[in-house]
Amino acid sequence: MTTEKKVARRKLSLLELAQQLGNISKACQLMGYSRQQFYEIRRNFQTYGADGLLDRLPGARGPHAGRS
Repeated sequence: MTTEKKVARRKLSLLELAQQLGNISKACQLMGYSRQQFYEIRRNFQTYGADGLLDRLPGARGPHAGRS
């Protein structure tokens, strides 16, 4: 299993734990994530499904404006 998939699995575990406990703060504390990270992870999961849990590097998304 690649590191990316391990991280994605850990993020999914965080979401599951928060649901089981019914307490986001406690789940984040136990798993070592901030609440802000939790909400970002949850939003990505709701939007993109399991693919949203994979870390993506930010970067250019197309040709630069002004370049010819």
